[in-house]
Amino acid sequence: MKYKELGKTGVLVSELALGTWRYDGGVQALQAGLDLGANFIDTAEAYGSEEVVGRAIIGKRLEVFVATKVLPRNFKRRDIIRAAEQSLKRINTDYIDLYQLHWPNYTVPIAETMAAMEELVESGKVRFIGVSNFSVGEMEEAQAALSKSKIVSNQVQYSLIDRAIEHGLLQHCESNGITILAFSPLAAGLANIREWDCDDTLGRIAAEVGKTRAQVALNWCVRHHSVTAIFKANQIQHIRENCAASGWSLSPVHVGALERVPHRRRGRIGGFARRVRRYCLQRIGRNI
Repeated sequence: MKYKELGKTGVLVSELALGTWRYDGGVQALQAGLDLGANFIDTAEAYGSEEVVGRAIIGKRLEVFVATKVLPRNFKRRDIIRAAEQSLKRINTDYIDLYQLHWPNYTVPIAETMAAMEELVESGKVRFIGVSNFSVGEMEEAQAALSKSKIVSNQVQYSLIDRAIEHGLLQHCESNGITILAFSPLAAGLANIREWDCDDTLGRIAAEVGKTRAQVALNWCVRHHSVTAIFKANQIQHIRENCAASGWSLSPVHVGALERVPHRRRGRIGGFARRVRRYCLQRIGRNI
């Protein structure tokens, strides 16, 4: 397993992290990933998987980097402190390695939210601060609200067929030493990639390099030094397969061929429309 520095923290984490959204693989699958060198587990209060993560890391806490997220409806100071304490209890740990804002909340002042996040760091309950689904502008505003801490990561969607972050966000993070935590790196299923990859470029390259399609797709994601990919697998055999996507590199020719695979086009207009929709929902008390 290859390891990368998280942001500019000096902390090394596996470039493939164990995800737990809609996870039902139990403790053993997560422990199999840990045994294979994937020392990074990502969860969230919304996932309902913090307890199983806590059970999986019993006796291994110092060896595992644990990330979780707080829902936007808890972004007020009192709520965020309480949410962190509840996550600590569910995970059965004294500290959270990476605490992330799950989405922006446009109805709570970002200064209040970031002050609470920094308070958690100062108290020792959180080591590092991250965000998720934030645009460049939202990241800059959040960082400006911090007095001492740095945002070390942004968890966003990234896969062979969803490459919206390549139009500014990825470059911003690389320039500022911020790690991209790529969720859904297999596009929520290889069948979804195949719908776009009509020529089966992924399958051809997998055959040429002696790897599986999943391994090639994951390796393509983490080719950037600033990207760590979070995959979810419920079965130990899939954990083993996915972890074997690390420790080797695709050739420039293969990378070039994969970059020519058709992918979804989600430009700035689409991103703006999604932010407006979320703002409207949050204003009426929904989805926060």
